[in-house]
Amino acid sequence: MIDQIIDFNKDFVARKGYEKYLTDKYPDKKLAVLSCMDTRLTELLPAALGLIFPFVFIALLLCSCNNSKTNHGPESDMQTEMQDSLSAKPSVSKITAEMAYEGVNNYCHKEYDWSVAKDNPNIMYIQMGEETETEYEVVFRSYTGAFMYFYVDKTSGTTKMVEKVPNLGVEEESGTINLFDYLDKN
Repeated sequence: MIDQIIDFNKDFVARKGYEKYLTDKYPDKKLAVLSCMDTRLTELLPAALGLIFPFVFIALLLCSCNNSKTNHGPESDMQTEMQDSLSAKPSVSKITAEMAYEGVNNYCHKEYDWSVAKDNPNIMYIQMGEETETEYEVVFRSYTGAFMYFYVDKTSGTTKMVEKVPNLGVEEESGTINLFDYLDKN
């Protein structure tokens, strides 16, 4: 697929296909649209708003967009559901680093599309971060360049997620999960 893209791009440049897209650095409408990343918006948004390119379209590359498994606010049903499920889980005196890694790894492989990493395995990964007295830090790197930091409570298994996009200076809490929901039950 990459070879096809490169071949097409070489042909596109050779026939000067880019010339109809030439513009200056200033948007015609003096408008910037800030959105989460959704490739459908590149054509849908201008049509829906009656805009003709160029305008500045900034897509935040956040890997948790529209993730239904996270808790996005105190009014969320997920919070109540999670609290109920936490009380139903077996009591464990201490979660190990291996358990923290396994649970986060299972969560990430269930929730995120890893097919993009098939040809380039270094583009997405999970690794252990720092450890404190009360929690483990496990870090997931998305193919978008965003990082999801999982802070696993060593006693309860409650795992807080914080998304960071270093290039954009974005840091945002993305909810919580219960680690026990993602551990293999042997």
